Amino acid sequence: MPKSWATLGVDLHLEPTGPGLRRGLTDALREAVRTGRLAPGTRLPSSRTLAVDLGLARNTVADAYADLVAEGWLTAKQGSGTRVADRAVVLPSGTGPGRREQHGPAHDFRPGHPDLTAFPRTEWLKATRRALLAAPHHALGYGDPRGRVELRTALAGYLARARGVRTDPDRILITAGCAHALRLLGTVLRARGARSVAVESYGLDVHWNQLTAAGLHAAPLPFDERGTDPTELTDQGAVLLTPAHQFPMGVPLHRDRRTAVVDWARRTGGLVLEDDYDGEFRYDRQPVGALQGLDPDRVVYLGTASKSLAPGLRLAWAVLPPGVADEAAEAKGKVDTCGVLDQLTLAEFITSGAYDRHVRASRLRYRRRRDALVTALAHHAPDVHVTGIAAGLHAVLRLPPDTEQSVTQSASWQGVAFHGLSYFRHPQAVTEHLDAAVVGYGTPSDRGWTGALEALCRVMP
Repeated sequence: MPKSWATLGVDLHLEPTGPGLRRGLTDALREAVRTGRLAPGTRLPSSRTLAVDLGLARNTVADAYADLVAEGWLTAKQGSGTRVADRAVVLPSGTGPGRREQHGPAHDFRPGHPDLTAFPRTEWLKATRRALLAAPHHALGYGDPRGRVELRTALAGYLARARGVRTDPDRILITAGCAHALRLLGTVLRARGARSVAVESYGLDVHWNQLTAAGLHAAPLPFDERGTDPTELTDQGAVLLTPAHQFPMGVPLHRDRRTAVVDWARRTGGLVLEDDYDGEFRYDRQPVGALQGLDPDRVVYLGTASKSLAPGLRLAWAVLPPGVADEAAEAKGKVDTCGVLDQLTLAEFITSGAYDRHVRASRLRYRRRRDALVTALAHHAPDVHVTGIAAGLHAVLRLPPDTEQSVTQSASWQGVAFHGLSYFRHPQAVTEHLDAAVVGYGTPSDRGWTGALEALCRVMP
């Protein structure tokens, strides 16, 4: 049976208006080309197909095409059909591919980002193929809000082996990033009657904001050389910590304070929200084990693929106490909201050993960058003291007193971007003010690393 002409070609949304069908169609096509909705080179449907789609006579469409070819908006060649002519397109203000990149810094040292050029594309493609071929058909439907069981099972084994986390797949919730997990936990805490949470004096405001958006008051705890001080914890519903490698200061939470914060949670019924920031990138000794291992019933473990792989995957996980797991899944919704194919691929990536190999290779590459950073600054900027470098993808550069703002601004003018330490300070923090730059060494590519490091050294006092 021959195919209907209406099934061939491409879909084209047009709304002909005006005093006549031919003029209305001509005006609609011209406007679509002029504004860029039909990009140069786009092949248009045949006059027969478009006539069927719009319910018009074929001659009406053919005449409209001919008018626009004569005006130079379209081109028509035998064998290649009718196409949008190659001409300048007037785009709305603020749009266009690559616009943000064109105005970005020449050398980006803002912390929190890995080297995206090192994403394991070949291995990821292989894992995607294997995962897709092995996936049952029902895996592509509306799934369990907790996430795919394949990924939750893979994570349970990996986290137990690599981070000392004690859990099972039923207590893991897959989320679209750590901030998403915190938003869900804020909802759970508020529903439980909590009114406040404790946070660190230095940290990410996007994380604090997720908790305050749920109606919780976020108040900072004191901070010193042993990390966050939990002695001021009282009746808060939870405390948010980065115990393995405090962000951004870079110190691990002291052993006594790890014990103290878990004792507080047991005594009061509060929760410890453990953001395992940089937990996989420890350089000078064995990684600090997850706090969750001390009490899986009182500690929520939060992890993400954003630093180890790429933030664009939007994959993170929350390991939850038994009483919290069902409530968090309920807060997430009735169906899974994270991409199934990426979940299946990550599960395959972990179980095949590719994830371990990638993390170990990344750890070695970032350690070399860290060492190069320390060496270069010692030679070119001896007044700058480098701290917080035992793990992670950033360093804290202690600056001379009262110079943080001027150094940061001067660097920005010279195309070098990083954040001052004050950028991460909680507005209510009472800790001593320190002048420092928080410099991430993950973002520059291997090809651009040497030039970026030289530029950074030039802007240091």
